[in-house]
This record gives sequence, C-alpha cells and structure tokens, in this order.
Amino acid sequence: MSDTVNNVASGTWIAALRPIDIDEVVSLNGKTGKVNAVGIMATELLTPDNVLITIPNSQVWGTAIENFTRMPTRRADVAVGIGYGSSVDKAVGVAMELMKAHPLVLDDPEPAVVITALADSSVNFVVRVWSKTSDYWDVYWDVTRAIKMEFDKEGISIPYPQQDVHMHQVPAAE
Repeated sequence: MSDTVNNVASGTWIAALRPIDIDEVVSLNGKTGKVNAVGIMATELLTPDNVLITIPNSQVWGTAIENFTRMPTRRADVAVGIGYGSSVDKAVGVAMELMKAHPLVLDDPEPAVVITALADSSVNFVVRVWSKTSDYWDVYWDVTRAIKMEFDKEGISIPYPQQDVHMHQVPAAE
C-alpha cells in the first residue's frame, strides 16, 4: 500500500511541477526515450527502437531527470583524434570551416574546437556546435561525416588503435 501512495504522491508532484511533458526525450532512472504518457501511478517512455518502458512515478520523482528536448538549443560534441604527424592548426581550420558552412549550425553560441588530450597515438579534440534541439541529430551526424571526409581529402590522419609487438628469440640452451 505504501508503494501505491508513494507513486500517487510522486505523480501529483510530476503533474504539478511538470519536469517532463509528452513527446519530450528524457532519461529517467537510467532509461532513455520519448515520454509517451505521464499517469498518476507511472510514466511511459518509448525508446528509439520502439520498446515501451513503464516506470513507477516514485522512481521518476526520486531520481535525476535529464530532459534532452526541453531547451530550444542544444550543443553537439563530436570527438575526433588526429595523428601526431598531422597539423593541429590545419585540422582545427578544416573543422571550423565545416561548422560555419553547415546551414543548421547556429552562429551564436559560436562553434568551437577544443583540444582535450595528447593521447598515446593521437591529439584528441572536441568539435562543439550548437543547433536547434530539433536539428541536433542531423547536425551531429552531418558534422561527424563531413569531418571524416574532409580530413581524408586534406590528408589529415585519424589514427586507429595499434600496437607494435617485438619478438625476441631466446637462444636454445646447450
């Protein structure tokens, strides 16, 4: 009985404060999907692969709620690594040109390229672009594809993990 009361109370808070609405994409209690229904007892999410998840409202209200579509704009971060033999300035310049030429990338906030690490086999950076939330995935996929294609065209290498193995032969015992 206490679970029922807790779910109803949580459903009341969700209805009153509206941290989520129908058709918003959210992450609740480790599950991500589009809000299909918000009831007095439970909330339903529909995943991108069409699985319906029902979460008791006490678990919705009692956890952090990530709402991916509530805000009008969203930043897409595309992680890229280039080989140490490639020019960082050239790679940054190519990425900036691509972002500024994309029709769905917003000018404000301005796109950016941030160097994040000098890793074992690559110089890693993140390409950061802002778009309308409704354009997020198109921008993310377009920028990712365009970076790969332009880097190939410009001779900028994107390394893949590799390892050198050196074999030492031990002389046979006499």
